[in-house]
Amino acid sequence: MGAIAGTARFLDDRTVQALGISDEDVDKTIAREQAEMKRREELYRGGKPAPDLHGKSAILIDDGLATGSTMLAAVRYARSLKPARLIIGVPVGSEEATARLRKEADELVCLATPEFFSAVGEWYRDFQQVDDAEVENLLAESRRRLRKHMAAPAVA
Repeated sequence: MGAIAGTARFLDDRTVQALGISDEDVDKTIAREQAEMKRREELYRGGKPAPDLHGKSAILIDDGLATGSTMLAAVRYARSLKPARLIIGVPVGSEEATARLRKEADELVCLATPEFFSAVGEWYRDFQQVDDAEVENLLAESRRRLRKHMAAPAVA
């Protein structure tokens, strides 16, 4: 029914109305998801603030776009950080979601926009969820490689 990212929030009012979800349930869901978002941000960032995007190019990547709600919230949050350019990259997306997000980003790169699209997971052989431990390990490895790269002498 929507998505949150940082201080940005997207709520699909049509979905909320169609499902008959009460304002109270929407508020409870938002509060619960904001708490989970805060927990993950603290865990994944290791206490560091959000990256400074001001005047930089930002590239937002996702495994795919079904409704596009999650990416829409991410784009709106990233925009609030004032990047010079905002690019979205996805391997697959629905026609509706990609059309919506092309209006929000400076550029959208989507490798496939199938005519018949029902779920992102149908385009993967393995679409298992990634748990916190795996995310932490991948982020630690990325930081290690970045430190190694930054410490390497420049080649002329």
